[in-house]
Amino acid sequence: MSQQDWWNVELAGKPDFETAMKRLYAWYDGDILDRVPVRFVAHNAAFNLGDAEGKRPAAEQKKRWFEIERRVDDYVKSIEGKRYHGETFPMFDPNLGPDIYAAFYGAELTYGEVTSWSHPVVREWDDMQKLKLDMNNEYFKGIEALMACAIERCKGKSLVGYTDLHPGEDCAMAWRGVERFCLDLVEYPDEAKHLIEIASADFRQIFDHFDAILKAANLPSMCWIGLPSFGKFHVPSCDFSAMISSRHFVEFSLPILKREVQDMTHVVYHVDGPGVARHIDHILSVPEVQGIQWVQSMGEGRAIMQWLPFIKKVQAAGKGIIVDLQVDELEDFIDAMEPQGIFLWVGTEDEDEQLAIIKRLEKWH
Repeated sequence: MSQQDWWNVELAGKPDFETAMKRLYAWYDGDILDRVPVRFVAHNAAFNLGDAEGKRPAAEQKKRWFEIERRVDDYVKSIEGKRYHGETFPMFDPNLGPDIYAAFYGAELTYGEVTSWSHPVVREWDDMQKLKLDMNNEYFKGIEALMACAIERCKGKSLVGYTDLHPGEDCAMAWRGVERFCLDLVEYPDEAKHLIEIASADFRQIFDHFDAILKAANLPSMCWIGLPSFGKFHVPSCDFSAMISSRHFVEFSLPILKREVQDMTHVVYHVDGPGVARHIDHILSVPEVQGIQWVQSMGEGRAIMQWLPFIKKVQAAGKGIIVDLQVDELEDFIDAMEPQGIFLWVGTEDEDEQLAIIKRLEKWH
Protein backbone atom coordinates (compact mmCIF):
# COMPACT_ATOMS: atom_id res chain seq x y z
CA MET A 1 0.00 0.00 0.00
CA SER A 2 1.36 3.38 -0.98
CA GLN A 3 1.80 6.24 1.44
CA GLN A 4 -0.75 8.22 -0.55
CA ASP A 5 -3.38 5.61 0.31
CA TRP A 6 -2.72 6.18 3.98
CA TRP A 7 -3.58 9.87 3.65
CA ASN A 8 -7.14 8.81 2.86
CA VAL A 9 -7.83 7.67 6.43
CA GLU A 10 -11.09 9.26 7.56
CA LEU A 11 -11.74 9.81 11.25
CA ALA A 12 -14.84 11.65 12.47
CA GLY A 13 -12.97 13.59 15.15
CA LYS A 14 -9.79 14.18 13.13
CA PRO A 15 -10.67 15.82 9.78
CA ASP A 16 -7.13 17.23 9.42
CA PHE A 17 -5.55 13.75 9.59
CA GLU A 18 -3.45 14.24 6.44
CA THR A 19 -1.94 17.56 7.56
CA ALA A 20 -1.24 16.23 11.05
CA MET A 21 0.52 13.20 9.57
CA LYS A 22 2.68 15.37 7.34
CA ARG A 23 3.63 17.45 10.38
CA LEU A 24 4.45 14.27 12.29
CA TYR A 25 6.52 12.89 9.42
CA ALA A 26 8.50 16.12 9.28
CA TRP A 27 9.34 15.58 12.96
CA TYR A 28 10.37 11.98 12.29
CA ASP A 29 12.74 13.35 9.63
CA GLY A 30 14.18 16.05 11.90
CA ASP A 31 12.35 18.90 10.15
CA ILE A 32 9.51 21.31 10.90
CA LEU A 33 6.64 21.56 8.43
CA ASP A 34 5.06 24.81 9.63
CA ARG A 35 5.21 24.54 13.44
CA VAL A 36 6.36 22.05 16.04
CA PRO A 37 3.90 19.17 16.55
CA VAL A 38 1.81 19.17 19.71
CA ARG A 39 -0.23 16.40 21.31
CA PHE A 40 -2.82 17.25 23.93
CA VAL A 41 -2.36 14.44 26.42
CA ALA A 42 -0.28 14.01 29.55
CA HIS A 43 2.26 11.18 29.49
CA ASN A 44 0.87 9.63 32.68
CA ALA A 45 -2.75 9.60 31.54
CA ALA A 46 -4.20 6.31 32.79
CA PHE A 47 -5.76 3.84 30.42
CA ASN A 48 -9.53 3.97 30.75
CA LEU A 49 -11.01 0.59 31.69
CA GLY A 50 -14.40 2.08 32.49
CA ASP A 51 -15.79 3.84 35.50
CA ALA A 52 -15.04 2.22 38.85
CA GLU A 53 -16.46 3.12 42.21
CA GLY A 54 -13.89 2.16 44.81
CA LYS A 55 -11.57 -0.80 44.57
CA ARG A 56 -12.93 -4.07 43.27
CA PRO A 57 -12.16 -7.41 44.94
CA ALA A 58 -9.09 -9.08 43.46
CA ALA A 59 -11.15 -11.94 42.06
CA GLU A 60 -13.06 -9.54 39.79
CA GLN A 61 -10.10 -7.63 38.42
CA LYS A 62 -8.81 -10.04 35.78
CA LYS A 63 -12.31 -10.75 34.50
CA ARG A 64 -12.89 -7.01 34.08
CA TRP A 65 -9.69 -6.58 32.08
CA PHE A 66 -10.75 -9.37 29.72
CA GLU A 67 -14.24 -7.99 29.06
CA ILE A 68 -13.33 -7.33 25.44
CA GLU A 69 -16.55 -5.88 24.05
CA ARG A 70 -17.28 -3.79 27.13
CA ARG A 71 -13.84 -2.23 27.08
CA VAL A 72 -14.04 -1.33 23.40
CA ASP A 73 -17.58 0.00 23.75
CA ASP A 74 -16.53 2.13 26.74
CA TYR A 75 -13.74 3.59 24.62
CA VAL A 76 -16.01 4.30 21.65
CA LYS A 77 -18.48 6.07 23.95
CA SER A 78 -15.65 8.13 25.46
CA ILE A 79 -14.68 9.63 22.09
CA GLU A 80 -18.17 10.35 20.74
CA GLY A 81 -18.35 13.96 19.59
CA LYS A 82 -14.74 14.63 20.55
CA ARG A 83 -12.44 16.58 18.25
CA TYR A 84 -8.71 15.93 18.22
CA HIS A 85 -6.52 18.96 17.67
CA GLY A 86 -2.88 19.25 16.75
CA GLU A 87 -1.05 15.95 16.41
CA THR A 88 -3.40 14.17 18.80
CA PHE A 89 -4.75 11.01 17.20
CA PRO A 90 -7.62 8.94 18.61
CA MET A 91 -6.34 5.43 19.29
CA PHE A 92 -7.64 2.38 21.12
CA ASP A 93 -4.82 0.83 23.14
CA PRO A 94 -5.22 -2.97 23.57
CA ASN A 95 -3.63 -2.89 26.99
CA LEU A 96 -3.39 -5.88 29.33
CA GLY A 97 -0.57 -4.47 31.44
CA PRO A 98 3.16 -3.67 31.13
CA ASP A 99 4.31 -7.27 31.70
CA ILE A 100 2.15 -8.74 28.95
CA TYR A 101 5.22 -9.78 26.94
CA ALA A 102 6.41 -11.93 29.86
CA ALA A 103 2.92 -13.46 30.05
CA PHE A 104 3.18 -14.68 26.45
CA TYR A 105 5.70 -17.21 27.83
CA GLY A 106 3.69 -18.44 30.80
CA ALA A 107 4.08 -15.78 33.48
CA GLU A 108 0.86 -15.21 35.40
CA LEU A 109 -0.43 -11.66 35.78
CA THR A 110 -2.27 -10.24 38.78
CA TYR A 111 -4.61 -7.37 37.96
CA GLY A 112 -5.46 -4.18 39.81
CA GLU A 113 -7.66 -1.22 38.87
CA VAL A 114 -5.31 0.41 36.35
CA THR A 115 -2.36 -1.95 35.89
CA SER A 116 -1.16 -5.53 36.27
CA TRP A 117 2.04 -7.17 37.44
CA SER A 118 3.74 -10.51 36.95
CA HIS A 119 5.17 -13.09 39.33
CA PRO A 120 8.62 -14.69 38.95
CA VAL A 121 8.66 -17.97 37.04
CA VAL A 122 12.44 -18.52 36.81
CA ARG A 123 13.38 -19.40 40.38
CA GLU A 124 16.15 -21.80 39.32
CA TRP A 125 18.17 -21.43 36.15
CA ASP A 126 16.84 -24.76 34.87
CA ASP A 127 13.41 -23.10 34.76
CA MET A 128 14.56 -21.23 31.64
CA GLN A 129 13.93 -24.40 29.65
CA LYS A 130 10.20 -24.00 30.29
CA LEU A 131 10.01 -20.54 28.70
CA LYS A 132 8.34 -21.00 25.34
CA LEU A 133 6.36 -18.46 23.35
CA ASP A 134 2.69 -19.48 23.38
CA MET A 135 0.67 -17.54 20.84
CA ASN A 136 -2.42 -19.45 21.88
CA ASN A 137 -2.44 -18.62 25.57
CA GLU A 138 -5.13 -16.42 27.12
CA TYR A 139 -2.95 -13.31 27.18
CA PHE A 140 -1.88 -13.45 23.54
CA LYS A 141 -5.42 -14.28 22.45
CA GLY A 142 -6.70 -11.49 24.69
CA ILE A 143 -4.61 -8.91 22.83
CA GLU A 144 -5.76 -10.31 19.49
CA ALA A 145 -9.39 -10.13 20.61
CA LEU A 146 -9.07 -6.54 21.80
CA MET A 147 -7.50 -5.52 18.49
CA ALA A 148 -10.09 -7.37 16.39
CA CYS A 149 -13.02 -5.92 18.30
CA ALA A 150 -11.59 -2.40 18.19
CA ILE A 151 -10.81 -2.62 14.48
CA GLU A 152 -14.45 -3.53 13.82
CA ARG A 153 -16.10 -1.00 16.13
CA CYS A 154 -13.71 1.95 15.72
CA LYS A 155 -13.84 2.16 11.93
CA GLY A 156 -14.16 5.78 10.89
CA LYS A 157 -13.85 6.88 14.51
CA SER A 158 -10.44 5.90 15.81
CA LEU A 159 -7.14 4.26 15.02
CA VAL A 160 -6.13 1.06 16.82
CA GLY A 161 -2.71 0.26 18.25
CA TYR A 162 -0.75 -2.84 19.11
CA THR A 163 0.07 -3.60 22.73
CA ASP A 164 3.03 -2.31 24.74
CA LEU A 165 5.95 -4.71 24.22
CA HIS A 166 8.80 -4.99 26.72
CA PRO A 167 11.23 -7.68 25.56
CA GLY A 168 14.84 -7.97 26.73
CA GLU A 169 15.78 -7.01 30.26
CA ASP A 170 12.35 -5.76 31.31
CA CYS A 171 10.87 -9.14 30.41
CA ALA A 172 13.75 -11.02 32.05
CA MET A 173 13.23 -8.94 35.19
CA ALA A 174 9.55 -9.91 35.21
CA TRP A 175 10.44 -13.59 34.95
CA ARG A 176 13.15 -13.45 37.61
CA GLY A 177 12.06 -10.71 40.02
CA VAL A 178 13.61 -7.25 40.38
CA GLU A 179 16.07 -7.75 43.25
CA ARG A 180 17.16 -11.18 42.11
CA PHE A 181 17.77 -10.04 38.54
CA CYS A 182 19.84 -7.05 39.70
CA LEU A 183 22.12 -9.47 41.55
CA ASP A 184 22.20 -11.83 38.57
CA LEU A 185 24.04 -9.28 36.43
CA VAL A 186 26.91 -9.43 38.90
CA GLU A 187 26.75 -12.97 40.26
CA TYR A 188 25.50 -14.91 37.21
CA PRO A 189 26.17 -12.73 34.14
CA ASP A 190 26.23 -15.62 31.65
CA GLU A 191 22.89 -16.97 32.87
CA ALA A 192 21.43 -13.46 32.88
CA LYS A 193 22.50 -12.95 29.27
CA HIS A 194 20.91 -16.26 28.32
CA LEU A 195 17.65 -15.21 29.97
CA ILE A 196 17.74 -11.84 28.19
CA GLU A 197 18.33 -13.65 24.92
CA ILE A 198 15.26 -15.84 25.47
CA ALA A 199 13.30 -12.66 26.25
CA SER A 200 14.43 -11.10 22.97
CA ALA A 201 14.64 -13.91 20.44
CA ASP A 202 10.95 -13.89 19.43
CA PHE A 203 10.44 -10.14 19.55
CA ARG A 204 10.28 -9.60 15.80
CA GLN A 205 7.89 -12.50 15.32
CA ILE A 206 5.57 -11.04 17.95
CA PHE A 207 5.85 -7.48 16.64
CA ASP A 208 5.26 -8.52 13.03
CA HIS A 209 2.24 -10.58 14.03
CA PHE A 210 0.44 -7.64 15.61
CA ASP A 211 1.66 -5.20 12.96
CA ALA A 212 0.23 -7.47 10.26
CA ILE A 213 -3.18 -7.33 11.94
CA LEU A 214 -3.13 -3.53 11.68
CA LYS A 215 -1.87 -3.54 8.11
CA ALA A 216 -4.58 -6.02 7.05
CA ALA A 217 -7.12 -3.49 8.33
CA ASN A 218 -5.43 -0.62 6.44
CA LEU A 219 -4.37 0.96 9.71
CA PRO A 220 -1.02 2.60 10.47
CA SER A 221 1.50 1.11 12.85
CA MET A 222 1.20 2.62 16.33
CA CYS A 223 1.20 1.72 20.00
CA TRP A 224 0.52 3.30 23.41
CA ILE A 225 2.57 6.39 22.60
CA GLY A 226 -0.08 7.42 20.06
CA LEU A 227 2.09 8.25 17.04
CA PRO A 228 1.15 6.63 13.70
CA SER A 229 3.56 5.44 11.02
CA PHE A 230 2.96 4.20 7.49
CA GLY A 231 5.78 1.71 8.04
CA LYS A 232 6.72 -0.05 11.28
CA PHE A 233 6.73 2.01 14.46
CA HIS A 234 8.41 0.84 17.65
CA VAL A 235 9.00 2.30 21.11
CA PRO A 236 12.00 0.48 22.63
CA SER A 237 12.58 0.91 26.34
CA CYS A 238 14.41 -0.58 29.28
CA ASP A 239 12.92 0.66 32.52
CA PHE A 240 15.16 -1.82 34.33
CA SER A 241 18.20 0.19 33.21
CA ALA A 242 17.37 2.82 35.87
CA MET A 243 18.88 0.35 38.35
CA ILE A 244 22.13 -0.50 36.55
CA SER A 245 25.44 1.16 35.76
CA SER A 246 26.51 2.51 32.41
CA ARG A 247 28.92 -0.41 32.08
CA HIS A 248 26.13 -2.91 32.55
CA PHE A 249 23.93 -0.99 30.09
CA VAL A 250 26.60 -1.34 27.43
CA GLU A 251 27.10 -5.01 28.20
CA PHE A 252 23.50 -6.17 28.64
CA SER A 253 21.17 -3.56 27.13
CA LEU A 254 22.80 -1.90 24.15
CA PRO A 255 23.26 -5.04 22.00
CA ILE A 256 19.59 -5.92 22.47
CA LEU A 257 18.50 -2.38 21.60
CA LYS A 258 20.55 -2.38 18.39
CA ARG A 259 19.01 -5.65 17.28
CA GLU A 260 15.49 -4.64 18.32
CA VAL A 261 15.37 -1.54 16.11
CA GLN A 262 16.79 -3.08 12.94
CA ASP A 263 14.53 -2.55 9.93
CA MET A 264 12.02 -0.45 11.88
CA THR A 265 10.72 2.57 9.99
CA HIS A 266 10.30 4.86 12.99
CA VAL A 267 11.80 4.47 16.46
CA VAL A 268 11.15 6.63 19.54
CA TYR A 269 12.97 5.52 22.69
CA HIS A 270 11.04 5.75 25.97
CA VAL A 271 13.36 7.31 28.59
CA ASP A 272 11.51 6.79 31.86
CA GLY A 273 13.10 9.23 34.30
CA PRO A 274 16.57 10.35 35.37
CA GLY A 275 17.74 6.80 36.13
CA VAL A 276 17.30 5.73 32.52
CA ALA A 277 18.56 9.12 31.31
CA ARG A 278 22.04 8.38 32.66
CA HIS A 279 22.43 6.10 29.62
CA ILE A 280 21.34 8.74 27.11
CA ASP A 281 24.70 8.95 25.32
CA HIS A 282 24.54 5.25 24.49
CA ILE A 283 20.90 5.47 23.43
CA LEU A 284 21.59 8.45 21.18
CA SER A 285 24.47 6.56 19.55
CA VAL A 286 22.02 4.16 17.87
CA PRO A 287 21.31 5.60 14.39
CA GLU A 288 17.84 4.06 14.10
CA VAL A 289 16.60 5.94 17.17
CA GLN A 290 15.00 9.05 15.69
CA GLY A 291 13.43 10.45 18.81
CA ILE A 292 13.31 10.35 22.59
CA GLN A 293 10.20 10.37 24.74
CA TRP A 294 11.35 12.09 27.89
CA VAL A 295 9.38 11.20 31.03
CA GLN A 296 10.61 13.37 33.87
CA SER A 297 9.99 12.55 37.51
CA MET A 298 6.84 13.62 39.28
CA GLY A 299 6.82 15.90 42.32
CA GLU A 300 9.88 18.14 42.45
CA GLY A 301 11.14 16.65 39.19
CA ARG A 302 7.99 17.59 37.29
CA ALA A 303 8.86 21.19 36.32
CA ILE A 304 10.24 21.14 32.79
CA MET A 305 12.68 24.07 32.98
CA GLN A 306 15.15 22.15 35.15
CA TRP A 307 15.55 19.59 32.34
CA LEU A 308 16.56 22.05 29.61
CA PRO A 309 20.21 20.84 29.53
CA PHE A 310 19.01 17.29 28.91
CA ILE A 311 16.59 18.39 26.20
CA LYS A 312 19.27 20.49 24.49
CA LYS A 313 21.65 17.52 24.60
CA VAL A 314 19.16 15.44 22.66
CA GLN A 315 18.64 18.29 20.19
CA ALA A 316 22.40 18.62 19.70
CA ALA A 317 22.56 14.93 18.79
CA GLY A 318 20.15 15.59 15.93
CA LYS A 319 17.31 13.61 17.50
CA GLY A 320 13.73 14.63 18.14
CA ILE A 321 12.43 14.80 21.68
CA ILE A 322 8.93 14.60 23.14
CA VAL A 323 8.57 17.12 25.96
CA ASP A 324 5.71 16.93 28.44
CA LEU A 325 4.92 20.28 30.08
CA GLN A 326 2.19 22.19 31.86
CA VAL A 327 0.27 24.96 30.15
CA ASP A 328 1.75 27.59 32.47
CA GLU A 329 5.28 26.47 31.49
CA LEU A 330 4.80 27.02 27.77
CA GLU A 331 5.95 30.63 27.45
CA ASP A 332 9.09 30.16 29.54
CA PHE A 333 9.94 27.04 27.56
CA ILE A 334 9.50 28.78 24.21
CA ASP A 335 11.63 31.72 25.34
CA ALA A 336 14.47 29.41 26.41
CA MET A 337 14.47 26.88 23.58
CA GLU A 338 14.90 26.53 19.84
CA PRO A 339 12.02 24.61 18.22
CA GLN A 340 14.15 22.16 16.22
CA GLY A 341 13.26 18.58 17.12
CA ILE A 342 10.68 19.49 19.75
CA PHE A 343 7.37 17.62 20.02
CA LEU A 344 5.22 19.05 22.81
CA TRP A 345 2.76 17.08 24.92
CA VAL A 346 0.46 19.34 26.88
CA GLY A 347 -2.11 17.83 29.23
CA THR A 348 -5.14 20.03 28.67
CA GLU A 349 -8.63 18.93 27.63
CA ASP A 350 -9.89 22.50 27.22
CA GLU A 351 -10.56 22.90 23.49
CA ASP A 352 -10.20 26.67 23.47
CA GLU A 353 -6.90 26.35 25.31
CA GLN A 354 -5.69 23.78 22.80
CA LEU A 355 -6.50 26.04 19.85
CA ALA A 356 -4.77 28.97 21.56
CA ILE A 357 -1.64 26.88 22.11
CA ILE A 358 -1.58 25.89 18.43
CA LYS A 359 -1.82 29.57 17.44
CA ARG A 360 1.06 30.39 19.77
CA LEU A 361 3.22 27.62 18.36
CA GLU A 362 2.68 28.92 14.84
CA LYS A 363 4.68 31.99 15.90
CA TRP A 364 7.58 30.02 17.41
CA HIS A 365 10.43 30.18 14.93
